[in-house]
Amino acid sequence: MLQDVLKSIDQRRDFILTSHARPDGDAIGSVLAAGQMLRELGKRVDIVLSDGVPHIYHGLPTWETIQQKDRVHGGYEAALILECDSVKRTGVEGLDAGGRLLINIDHHASARPFAHVNWIDPGACATAEMIFELGKAAGVKITPEIATCLYTAVLTDTGSFSFQGTGEKTFALAQELVRAGADPARIAQRVYFSNPESKMRLLGHALGSLRRHGKLAWMVVTQAQMNECRAKEEDCEGLVNYALGIEDVQVAVFFRELENGRFRVSLRSKGAVDVAKVAARFGGGGHECASGCSLDGPLAAAAEKLIQLIEIDGARQQP
Repeated sequence: MLQDVLKSIDQRRDFILTSHARPDGDAIGSVLAAGQMLRELGKRVDIVLSDGVPHIYHGLPTWETIQQKDRVHGGYEAALILECDSVKRTGVEGLDAGGRLLINIDHHASARPFAHVNWIDPGACATAEMIFELGKAAGVKITPEIATCLYTAVLTDTGSFSFQGTGEKTFALAQELVRAGADPARIAQRVYFSNPESKMRLLGHALGSLRRHGKLAWMVVTQAQMNECRAKEEDCEGLVNYALGIEDVQVAVFFRELENGRFRVSLRSKGAVDVAKVAARFGGGGHECASGCSLDGPLAAAAEKLIQLIEIDGARQQP
């Protein structure tokens, strides 16, 4: 599958590069690294995301080259779509217009072969690992700038090297990226100690809502609280991990109320429950230990659905 991707890239010059809506560290780091690689190969590439770059990733090399658009035009020969299970997941319209070749690169267990060329590797710790392999196979030099983007993606998508699946190969990749010029301390400082005040105030509301049901804990923030804190969508990222940090809690859920009354749900697990399977029941997906979906309100009904399903799946997966 990697060879199919390389062949498709080699035969074309003009690319549109994108990833999923509400981009996380893996999405941002991977598109930036892939964009730099394509340019090194003499390709013309535009990077487009439907949502803006979160504040904590503004220090990444070439981040300002990312364009925020919900539709693309132009004579691109191919669209390179990273860690999405469909074109729709990007939030960008027009990617599949005019018979444009679609190339899908994804490492999620919930990945789908929706494109003309599909490279799916659930064994990779992050999409960034696949982009690293792509660059090496294409003969691209891994510069300090590329290494910085890829290391940031790996760091965030493995939960700071704490999620299930983190192993020798993950640390070997991190070592290669550090040798290529990534600065672990500087990257961690930017990712974990550069949060806006709005996120800290929102965290206070989330912790105040903390509830627990056995080995499951959950938190919620309302749209009114988002407005009060003048918070952005990106401020919700990572809040669920505070609930997961409780001793004996195996699964944590974060509910973010949307303006239409639905709830965006983030799920995290310490490994006893595959939350990707839980999210898939509601049209979502992701990793075994980190997934997401959306549910209709009210909150009590949404919470009850998830609690029952997590308890059932958890019982099935216990040894």
